[in-house]
Amino acid sequence: MDPQRILRPIVLFVLFLTFPAVLAAQTAEKKPLDHDAYDIWNRIGAQVISDDGEWLFYTVVPGEGDATLIARNLEDGAEISIPRGSGPRITGDSRFLVFTIEPMFTVVDSLEGEGKRGDDLPKDSLGIVDLSQFQGGEAVSDPDFFRVARVKSWQIPEEDNAFLAYLLEKPEEAPDSAAEGEEEEEEAPRRRPGGRAGAMGMRPGGAGGPGGSDDPKEKEDGTELILRDLPSGQETSFENVMEYAFDEKGTWLAYTAENEDGDADGVFGVATASGEASPVLTGEGKYARLTVSKEDGKVAFLTNRDDWEADDPAYALYYAELGQGEARLVANSETPAVPEGWEVSENGNLTFSEEGSRLFFGTAPTPPPPPTDTLPDDEQVRVDIWNWKDPLIQPMQLVNANRERDRTYQAYASTDDLAVVQLGRLEIPEITVGIGGEGDLAVATTTTMVKYGWYVSHDGSYEDVYLMEVATGETRLAIEKIKSAGASLSPNEQYLTWWDGATKHHMAMDTETGEVTNLSEALPYPVHNELDDHPDIPRSYGSAGWLEDDEAILIYDRYDIWRVDPSGEAEPVNLTEGLGREHAMELRYLDPSGAGGGRFFGFGGGGGAAFQATADPVPTDEDVLLRASGEFTKQSGYYRDRFDRNRAPTRLLMGDYAYGRPQKADDANVYLLTRSTFEEFPDLWVANEDLEEMEKVTDANPQQSEYRWGTAELVEWVSNDGTPLQGILAKPEGFDPTKKYPMMVYFYERMSDGLHRYQNPGPGTSVNQSFYVSRGYVYFVPDIPYEIGHPGESAIDAVVPGVLKIVDQGFVDKDRIGAQGHSWGGYQLAYMITRTNLFAAVEGGAPVSNMTSAYGGIRWQSGMNRQFQYEHTQSRIGGSLWEETLRYINNSPLFEADKVQTPFLMIHNDEDGAVPWYQGIEFYMALRRLKKPVWMLNYNGEPHGLRRRPNQIDWTIRMQQFFDHYLKGAPAPIWMTEGVRAVDKGREFGLEIKGG
Repeated sequence: MDPQRILRPIVLFVLFLTFPAVLAAQTAEKKPLDHDAYDIWNRIGAQVISDDGEWLFYTVVPGEGDATLIARNLEDGAEISIPRGSGPRITGDSRFLVFTIEPMFTVVDSLEGEGKRGDDLPKDSLGIVDLSQFQGGEAVSDPDFFRVARVKSWQIPEEDNAFLAYLLEKPEEAPDSAAEGEEEEEEAPRRRPGGRAGAMGMRPGGAGGPGGSDDPKEKEDGTELILRDLPSGQETSFENVMEYAFDEKGTWLAYTAENEDGDADGVFGVATASGEASPVLTGEGKYARLTVSKEDGKVAFLTNRDDWEADDPAYALYYAELGQGEARLVANSETPAVPEGWEVSENGNLTFSEEGSRLFFGTAPTPPPPPTDTLPDDEQVRVDIWNWKDPLIQPMQLVNANRERDRTYQAYASTDDLAVVQLGRLEIPEITVGIGGEGDLAVATTTTMVKYGWYVSHDGSYEDVYLMEVATGETRLAIEKIKSAGASLSPNEQYLTWWDGATKHHMAMDTETGEVTNLSEALPYPVHNELDDHPDIPRSYGSAGWLEDDEAILIYDRYDIWRVDPSGEAEPVNLTEGLGREHAMELRYLDPSGAGGGRFFGFGGGGGAAFQATADPVPTDEDVLLRASGEFTKQSGYYRDRFDRNRAPTRLLMGDYAYGRPQKADDANVYLLTRSTFEEFPDLWVANEDLEEMEKVTDANPQQSEYRWGTAELVEWVSNDGTPLQGILAKPEGFDPTKKYPMMVYFYERMSDGLHRYQNPGPGTSVNQSFYVSRGYVYFVPDIPYEIGHPGESAIDAVVPGVLKIVDQGFVDKDRIGAQGHSWGGYQLAYMITRTNLFAAVEGGAPVSNMTSAYGGIRWQSGMNRQFQYEHTQSRIGGSLWEETLRYINNSPLFEADKVQTPFLMIHNDEDGAVPWYQGIEFYMALRRLKKPVWMLNYNGEPHGLRRRPNQIDWTIRMQQFFDHYLKGAPAPIWMTEGVRAVDKGREFGLEIKGG
């Protein structure tokens, strides 16, 4: 007999016995995460890949501190590291990197701690790197680059390689010498043309509003704008600039100017090739909302110069073609098309249509003059009157008051003849014009404030949808009183499509005949979210978009993509050949433009875009990428398909990871994407067009190797009502199944899709899974489905069997199980501890404890009443308090508080805008009266979740102390054993152990 055949099993057996010991030794060398680790854990911020696929730019951002901008050459490995760099942009020729340099975090933090704000804080700088100088694969940690201090904003044109514009801050009154360690700025030749200048930095092609003061005539001095020729370094300077914008190709730069004396006021155009500025319109006044068309050098803006002598000068709209003479008046309050008593509003955005044939702007009723006989403050009456006939309740009106005061109504002018057409009106304020603003039709909708406001508090938002003739503003009713329709025009305006949640179908209307077709009734499978368990209309799975010429719309079912004829004449075709359903795998079209699935939703009315953005049709004559997600396996990846061939999609990449969306270089077959698991940070990877030959190109958190981590796996069980369920179980590094571990349970609703989610260690309102697993906790996240009317019992039916299933495996100490949840999770935990003693300790943040009082409460952040939540959404009661009184009582933990035997910690802050904090107070007072162990922390001024980092860290430490005490036997801190007196607030925090 072969002796190796005898020895092999022995060797394997010995290895099996020794492997846990070896693994334990390796784990022992690592340290558990502590609260000091938060600041050193990085995330990857902005990510940009150059058009030629040669350079990758990204920021590495620590938990707290200064970010670093990294430029990496993917061909030769050359790497540039720029401290405090952010917001990278790359010119189209892949030569120049332009970025912002932020002030040092420690300096800003220190000054803010001293109460400094605004102009008293350090300002951003601008950096420019010529990448052609870096070759040979060497890392450069302190590269030589052009730097300009105190830069307010900067822009580069969308399609130009040559120019950059940047706007300087106001000069310091007493400029200091160069900061220690900073190099002198590189000097560049500058030329000063004749004329005056001005602009404020905005996104390309757009600009901001008139700005800030209560005095409509108060003005300020603009600052210096620099136009830089990037290849030559030559610069041209313009003074008193407020706003500025390039056209798409960088042929023109337009800007507005302003100073206190008024002699610089105006709008100017600069031919970038020469740097010469010429006036477009001048005269004392304010100039705002500067916008430039993508092509042809068209410019529009608002100004109140024509009415400057008035106490509250009104704005007018002007338009010009740069280089073609003075701007022309388009509209003011006397324009016939502007309704009587209305004016051109300074709050409305100016937007050119895609081809520049139309200029959209906003009008509004002229506001009444301010009162002239204002009483002293102590004599004024301030009262809110709640009237039962109000369309919206007073709190919601107050939250939205400024938006309503600033609401504008869409109008447009033809750039050919400047003829004005008013589209929006009081009763139909939301307008979305088709075909990139060039279309003949628009979708017009009512708002809740106009017609259906009464329903908002308890039933949700309804709307009427109209088709509008853009040439005349005439409307015809298309859909009446529909909820969540998402109505939009097809790209060629042949069809109006919407989601009818009541029938659970996609609908289409022929815009010429008015004939309505049910798009999805011929599909063999549902197109609504089949797992939606709210007592309301369900959402659809969505749409991938349209084929060319409105030939077909692509509709999603749960797994696959269907081609549907909007006329209803042809049978639907499964474009993914049923592969998704066969493998319980969701397949979704990946629009290369990044427009998430390609659905057509427009914006309009109160300051949004004037028109529906165009989207490229889904191609049928070339390969497309599909995103794939395993419903039960939790795998993800990508497939390739071609929609004009009867073939199943081809698998490119699929695995037990969470893959990010691939980003393609514009002119090269180089793809950038992320990959993550519970233990693998989502670093950046590059791949070829088949998503093969993946190479990891970042290592954002090398320090993780010094810390204990863990692994995550999918677990399954059956709920008390027989429903198969899934959840996530994370185990500590060096896990030993023969040991007994404490377990932390965290839940909200369905969360198992997050199996491969990586969580940076960090403070927050809820427990951090990486932190607790690193410190020796098993961590369980169960899915929860709901039965309408019984949310509390549904949570118990799902969670408790899942916990017991894990306990039965033998490695969890059944007496050391804790649970934590916030908001909806906090409610469910408050309910659970009135029904079960399974948990040794629980933290439930911002919990609703009394549904009968919460039902009539206000979500102060939005001003909405909470009735809708119980009748139709998350709380899932399914009826009003009068229809389902017992359900409200039975689902309220407050009424069963005497059954609680579990120590309960909660956080509920006094500025909570979602769950009124008196809900926490009610439960706290009940448990206190009953002499139950309960603690409630209120971080003053904080909202529903903690926002201030010091508070996040403090709360995270206290949660750890609480759970370590009850689940690990650690000593309790003073804040738990004795509390902290109000007279010691701010001086004593009780985090220490008495006698420790």
